[in-house]
Amino acid sequence: MNHDFDVPVLGPCQITQPPYGMYFADDGARILLNIIANAVPTPAAMDAPSIELAGPRRKIFFDPAKTRAAIVTCGGLCPGLNDVIRAITMVLWYRYGVREILGLRYGYEGMVAKSGYAPLTLNPDVVADIHKDGGTILGSSRGSQPIGDMVDFLQANHINMLFTIGGDGTHRGANGISDEAGKRGYSLSVIGIPKTIDNDIPFTDRTFGFETAVAMSREPITCAHREAKGVRNGVGLVKLMGRESGFVAAYASMASSDVNLVLVPEVPFTLDGVMRFLETRMIHKSHALIVVAEGAGQNMVPSQGINASGNIIFGDIGKFLRDKIETHFKTTGTPVSVKYIDPSYMIRSMPANADDSVFCFNLAANAVHAAMAGRTAMFVSHINGYFVHIPLAIAAGKRKQIDPNSELWQSVLDNTGQPMTL
Repeated sequence: MNHDFDVPVLGPCQITQPPYGMYFADDGARILLNIIANAVPTPAAMDAPSIELAGPRRKIFFDPAKTRAAIVTCGGLCPGLNDVIRAITMVLWYRYGVREILGLRYGYEGMVAKSGYAPLTLNPDVVADIHKDGGTILGSSRGSQPIGDMVDFLQANHINMLFTIGGDGTHRGANGISDEAGKRGYSLSVIGIPKTIDNDIPFTDRTFGFETAVAMSREPITCAHREAKGVRNGVGLVKLMGRESGFVAAYASMASSDVNLVLVPEVPFTLDGVMRFLETRMIHKSHALIVVAEGAGQNMVPSQGINASGNIIFGDIGKFLRDKIETHFKTTGTPVSVKYIDPSYMIRSMPANADDSVFCFNLAANAVHAAMAGRTAMFVSHINGYFVHIPLAIAAGKRKQIDPNSELWQSVLDNTGQPMTL
């Protein structure tokens, strides 16, 4: 499918960048979407999809002395939220000299006047140590708010640029805010920073929090492995994040190298297949370790309604598997000891690790550069080793998922020894 990767611009950049810093990105610089040579037909090489390179520009659109910026965090918690808030504040303050920075409270709820939430004034002193803590100092919430009301709020508070930190639903809201501002002739830069622990946003190699989630998942996997090996016919069962994409489960399992079976949303399985695998495993090894993504096997468990973001509340596949495994082996006369661990909320609320912290800063810094240069309706992405600008419109409603025919999934199969089909 062909996509339009051109990012909307509010107008020509006529203001010279404040005298701080030496590196600038060229406006015309672009990054190829696909860098595999044999995937691009030679005659069409010059027409291959390309994406605008991120980075500071020599000329900017907004006058820093007259600029008011706002930051909002939406959706569930994720390691690195405070890092992003701090980085946006620091770059606005020190690189550009912006002195009016507001933190909007409790997600999009804080962008409607009726909520009564007063914005938090941000500066380097306020954000100095927040990266050491998990969560978000601004608070968060799920669900949308009326677009017109949010734009009314932004206009009433004289906001020139809005940084939205969230996932797909947040991006849809941000795109709507940008569209409404454009209809009103209101020069508002809306820049997204993709936040999802599941790493499921398209057109980006990774999202912040994912590396921390993978690293922190190793300990519960190791504990479940010890529990399983500590008794005869022990089964360790760990449920990890991943509603529609199993990247955390896949990478954490490979990082551990103790896992025998990985179940993800992208690869269907049957309960009979899982039981046959475990029966064989118990005969030969007398223990097993399973990692399951939260969205796996949802055809087997009833959903629990709809949340405030309009997403289906999934049934608990972890508890379902625990109960089914215990019942199955009891009926076969070979009782097993199942130890079930769900570390999801512990992981979501932790501070970012070193690698994620650096990634958060670079994402945030490039978001500020984009806003100051008048870009809007876009999010900052990392593709093929470069930070780039991606239009919000082309990513909304799409999910990045594991390809069962990919090198990644083949690596999982090789690492675990599990069969291709269950």
